[in-house]
Amino acid sequence: MPKLIPAAERVLRARALIQKARDLPIPPEGKYDFSYIAGVKDLLRQARDLVKFISMTPSASAEMKADVRKIQEEADLADKEILH
Repeated sequence: MPKLIPAAERVLRARALIQKARDLPIPPEGKYDFSYIAGVKDLLRQARDLVKFISMTPSASAEMKADVRKIQEEADLADKEILH
């Protein structure tokens, strides 16, 4: 059975994944290379998936729910900044 990751740790990991997507080097073919786009989208999806259910748990504080919303917004913003 997989080890449960606390919500605070999930938030930190999600932020790290978003930063990793931003730091991904642009290939010589340009930022519209399919493998580059897939890599960025995958990292952002992983970040969203880490925090997706935190806001639905009854033990999540209002501060934690705000952090989750902020991470989702950061992931959307990073997607637009990196790929568009």
